[in-house]
Amino acid sequence: MFKLNLSKTAAIGKLYSLVILLALASTALYSQEELTWNDFGDVSFKPTFDTVYEGDFLVPLFGYTIKSYDGKKISITGYFLDISGNGKLFLVSKYPMASCFFCGGGGPETVIEVNFKSRPSFKTDQIIVVTGTLELNDNDANHCNYILNDATAKLAN
Repeated sequence: MFKLNLSKTAAIGKLYSLVILLALASTALYSQEELTWNDFGDVSFKPTFDTVYEGDFLVPLFGYTIKSYDGKKISITGYFLDISGNGKLFLVSKYPMASCFFCGGGGPETVIEVNFKSRPSFKTDQIIVVTGTLELNDNDANHCNYILNDATAKLAN
């Protein structure tokens, strides 16, 4: 005959519940949203006169979807670019150097300025997965419209 000890069963059930809760909480703490380049295309541009540079600049009007990621930890896969050539200005781009926003036919929504936690050792045009906190920039013409802060990266597989 099978005898069920309810107190032992209840304790095991509580233990399993605690383990599952801790697993879910740790996943939420360390997770980031993996975005695609289509997500960064959720922007339109309005020509606006800049008094500092005395010329028209395209000011981004961010869409609802991309705005929802502002200040959040995200990751994106793209081409590593050392725009400065001396390790001072890094970008991740939808396209390789020859086709990027500055050198080819891509728009400003195809590049993201990256502020790494530590200086990376990647070479231009290597494909990387970069993770950082997304900042939307619509008022500083000296920086890209999209910026990843406190970033880390690894080579894409």
